[in-house]
Amino acid sequence: MNILMIRTNFLLSLYAFVVVPFSNAFSNINLHRGRFPPANLLLSSESSTNPIRSNSRASTTTAAFMTSSATTTANSPQSGDVVSVTYDLRPNGDFVPNPLFDDGTVTFVLHGGNYLPALHQLLSEMKPGESQTVTMDAGYGEPREELKAKVPIESSGIAKSDLKVGLELFLSNGMQCRVVDMDDETFTIDANHPLAGATYTADVTLNGYESGPSEEQFLYSPEETAGKFDVLTIALGCFWGGELAYMRVPGVVGTAVGYTQGEQENPTYQQVCTGTTGHTEAIQVIFDPSIVSYEELVKIGLERLGESRNLLNQVGNDRGTQYRHGVYYHNLKQMAIAKNVIGSYGDKCVTECKGAMKFFKAEDYHQQYLLKGGQSAKKNAKEVIRCYG
Repeated sequence: MNILMIRTNFLLSLYAFVVVPFSNAFSNINLHRGRFPPANLLLSSESSTNPIRSNSRASTTTAAFMTSSATTTANSPQSGDVVSVTYDLRPNGDFVPNPLFDDGTVTFVLHGGNYLPALHQLLSEMKPGESQTVTMDAGYGEPREELKAKVPIESSGIAKSDLKVGLELFLSNGMQCRVVDMDDETFTIDANHPLAGATYTADVTLNGYESGPSEEQFLYSPEETAGKFDVLTIALGCFWGGELAYMRVPGVVGTAVGYTQGEQENPTYQQVCTGTTGHTEAIQVIFDPSIVSYEELVKIGLERLGESRNLLNQVGNDRGTQYRHGVYYHNLKQMAIAKNVIGSYGDKCVTECKGAMKFFKAEDYHQQYLLKGGQSAKKNAKEVIRCYG
């Protein structure tokens, strides 16, 4: 099927919500075959100005992943704490959800991505044992007028006979939109998600919470640091698919993607892609060792690499030092386990095994990228992971 791509002179980012208003100054609207990675689910606290629709409380600032409150008290949990929640979602109106994550009783890092932004916000204002019934944004944001534009047919480069209401279009930056109205001279495009404005009614109980890993656990120290939750840092090439694979593992309570093993502070994705910063794309996993072991998680990563285990600075078709694979241990116990797992694949395996260096979290649009694109992050999900949306 032919899919139309509108080439425009403006920049619009759904994930960052940096919006330059639509303009009628379109140039070269032409036919384009192929699809761009979808941006369906907006798993960010910025996906809605007020994701808890029935609650007038102020929006909670989303802190960086991998930080935790120092103590656990009877107060509300903080970013980085690991919360235990029982919740139920009921779609309102004719909204038919595509369940991409678990409900019931779940455990996850607060403000660490996954699940709905409104759920994170609500929990940050609740106390252990408290229950609430609220209406919350379904994760697609509210409809926004600035994401609509009227385009003159004559200057669009598209034959009027090719246009119809419901036709899918793609902007040159990969953003999806559709034709929602047309007359003899113009057609209107809408880049809001078709489910923008959809809501759930949610029954939510905060069962309790515990401190997540300490700052020391994210660094390298010879001795193991005591704590209920532990940290894995691993590089498996492009970090999108590997992150989703770990999100599906029971016992994993949080994930983040980023850059590690380099010298430059706070590198950007563009800088890392040059291969000159020394970093590799990596995944950081917070897990409960009583449910899943460090050894099991390392094995999952090495198995995911497949024959790429034997390729230096390459995973699949991705080549360069920024795609090198490795296990980056946080203490000597992890080092021994990682070396043993890597060694089990024989002398041809070139997966590096080094002490963890500082991990720089990648840009927000990279976090849980494939979940945002509509792939399931449910525990034990078996669907094939499509690495490009």
